[in-house]
Amino acid sequence: MTKLYPVVMAGGVGSRLWPLSRELYPKQLLNLVSQQSTLLQSTLERLQGAPVTIGDAWVICNQDHRFLVAEQLRGFDIGPERILLEPFGRNTAPAIALAAFKVISEDPEGLMLVLAADHDIRQTEPFHEALEIAVSAAEEDWLVTFGISPGYPETGYGYIHRGEPLKLTSPIRSVSKVVQFTEKPDATRAKQFVESGDYLWNSGMFLMSAKRYLAELKQHSPGIYECCQRAVEKAKSVYGFIQVDATEFEACPNVSVDYAVMEPTQRAAVVEMDAGWSDVGSWNSLWELGEKDETGNVLLGDVKAVGCKNNFIRSDKHLVAAIGVEDLLIVDTPDAVLVADKAHAQEIKTIVAELNREKRSEALVHTRDFRPWGNYETIDEAERFKVKRIVVNPGAKLSLQRHHHRAEHWIVVTGTAEVKCGDKRFLLSENESTYIPLGERHQLINPGKIPLEMIEVQSGPYLGEDDIERFEDAYGRS
Repeated sequence: MTKLYPVVMAGGVGSRLWPLSRELYPKQLLNLVSQQSTLLQSTLERLQGAPVTIGDAWVICNQDHRFLVAEQLRGFDIGPERILLEPFGRNTAPAIALAAFKVISEDPEGLMLVLAADHDIRQTEPFHEALEIAVSAAEEDWLVTFGISPGYPETGYGYIHRGEPLKLTSPIRSVSKVVQFTEKPDATRAKQFVESGDYLWNSGMFLMSAKRYLAELKQHSPGIYECCQRAVEKAKSVYGFIQVDATEFEACPNVSVDYAVMEPTQRAAVVEMDAGWSDVGSWNSLWELGEKDETGNVLLGDVKAVGCKNNFIRSDKHLVAAIGVEDLLIVDTPDAVLVADKAHAQEIKTIVAELNREKRSEALVHTRDFRPWGNYETIDEAERFKVKRIVVNPGAKLSLQRHHHRAEHWIVVTGTAEVKCGDKRFLLSENESTYIPLGERHQLINPGKIPLEMIEVQSGPYLGEDDIERFEDAYGRS
């Protein structure tokens, strides 16, 4: 049987889910729907038990997210050598092309299952059935997309007009030829589409031969084909990751797969899927997916609601109390609070754009900053001092570095720390501390099997994160 290679697109920033989703820690890396798995992890988990032969997955992500993605994929035996790094976002057509060139290099007849890392699918069995149907069409050189049975006239999704069933050699169930793709329609057209019964929501998931996709791309969008081919040919292995050539990829047109291939091709087909799909694109999506109380509220975290109706209220730190409000989105994080009418959920992107114009950190990072070695959280700061809680993963280490404007005190809370300071090298255990003088070369290592947690107190006239000179670094940072 033909082998199916998952291609997971894990780029994007998810700005409509701010303040939880940030540019450097986006929604696909968060536990938004499940407490056990992130959206990225759930994307791979739902492939388990599928009635098709699954090959090794390829994951495409922004190079700024590479260590976070690699950490989340560790439980799936997907190493950095299966992670393609995009130096810039260039939309879905180029991203799929990068993966297609890698797939055919290892299996010229391989099929690609293109999945977005930020979707939720509640019902695994009908999803697997749809995969099996799509494989039968892709093996006969059809480019298959998955259409979602529309539950209501949604204006935030694209639509697929399905035509006559295809006549396949051995059809499991009918697969329809695509008549037309329509971008997000207005409310009137969306209502007409749903009432006609001939339209499906465009899920953005695809199943196709890698060879056929590249042939269609070369015919209809040769500029994308050529740029991606050169970018892959000149790719380098950087700390195990596959980093495509930035110069070649920068010249690539920024075009979606729908515009570049699926609309102009004569080989587009659609399989209808009714599996509880959601693109988790906004807080309204999470309200719809969430477990509601008797008055329609989704309440997560430390929340008290009195006389409230149809709200989504989430608190990650503080007590949030709401009285007599309806149809609101209230999201509390340690450094930002969102309050919005559900009818204006799509406008959250404008707030994020304004924060970016003002170069505010709340658009980029959380108070907890994730690094290749672990994470840190700023607990308190004022003029001339800053206090951080630092967690170093087992076996991980920070760079050998020094600072020109600050000294540091380290106190171990749990675990064991191996410290290099100048010419000294020593171990610290719980409740022990050390002092790092200004200008001294130093390094922090976790040699143990459990996370190292410690408190760092910085003091000095300048405490910015850019006051760091690295001499050695396991993660290739300058």
